[in-house]
Amino acid sequence: MANNGRRSVKLKKGPSVGTGGHGRKALEGKGPTPKAEDRPYHKAHKNKQLAERSAAKRPGAPRSAGARSGPKGRATEEVVTGRNSVVEALRAGIPAKALHVAIRIEMDDRVKESLKLAAERGIPLLETGKPELDRMTDDAIHQGLVLQIPPYEYQDAYELAEETLASWKKGHVANAPLFVALDGITDPRNLGAIIRSVSAFSGHGVIVPERRSVGVTASAWKTSAGAAVRVPVARAANLNNTLKAFKNMGIYVLGLDGDGDVSLPDLALATEPVCIVVGSEGKGLSRLVRENCDQIVSIPIDSAMESLNASMAVGISLYEISRQRAVK
Repeated sequence: MANNGRRSVKLKKGPSVGTGGHGRKALEGKGPTPKAEDRPYHKAHKNKQLAERSAAKRPGAPRSAGARSGPKGRATEEVVTGRNSVVEALRAGIPAKALHVAIRIEMDDRVKESLKLAAERGIPLLETGKPELDRMTDDAIHQGLVLQIPPYEYQDAYELAEETLASWKKGHVANAPLFVALDGITDPRNLGAIIRSVSAFSGHGVIVPERRSVGVTASAWKTSAGAAVRVPVARAANLNNTLKAFKNMGIYVLGLDGDGDVSLPDLALATEPVCIVVGSEGKGLSRLVRENCDQIVSIPIDSAMESLNASMAVGISLYEISRQRAVK
């Protein structure tokens, strides 16, 4: 029979040849679309990077000459850079993990003293190349010396107050608990000076908020003149809630302000457990903190002077409390 020029095709039975799974990825697609801020080419990604850089430069961030951040922006380590800064930090006894020295560094008196002090304290000396020093300091001027500082270990504010009260009631602590809380202070030198005053007048600790507040940086360590070793600094997740908890524990909360209800020499609560709260020199105490104080105390000063530096106000107040406690 004629097939009219057509050829017949015989079909094979059985399995046919497939792609071997090579087309599976194409069928599955590329997965969920990344967020705009996670796409490097997107404007939102650049805005996110700018915001992170801006946050890192805000006052109060735990950073000296340079700081490296860990998960969720927490500072994992801090560095002091430059020959003058490093030798002064070592003189002040700031805790250090290591002293990084540039390879073939040009020696001078500051370098020699830094090496001597580090060796006396048993701080590891590490010879480090310039590219690595630049990376550690975010390209800051280091002059071949970088001191690596461990992160400060803060206590919990509530636990510190509870432990101090318990020790006082058992007779292990001679004086009634005395704390200083900081409200809106961002200068680490103020913190260092306050720590020094707390140590000088037998205080039991300093309370700093977790947000928008100064932390224990190398500058604070240096200003405290070593007192930061003796005086614990505790963090409060929320300062107002912490002050309320202190009041419930029997600790009187006294705010320092020029428009106080009580003049410092007339303070009748000096011998009781006390927490002094000090605000920044410009803004003073915040409204909520002021409302949570048992009393607002003022320091008599000459009318020509508008206000005192925060650390100076704390020092004067601690002296008066200490004087009244000694009399009684």
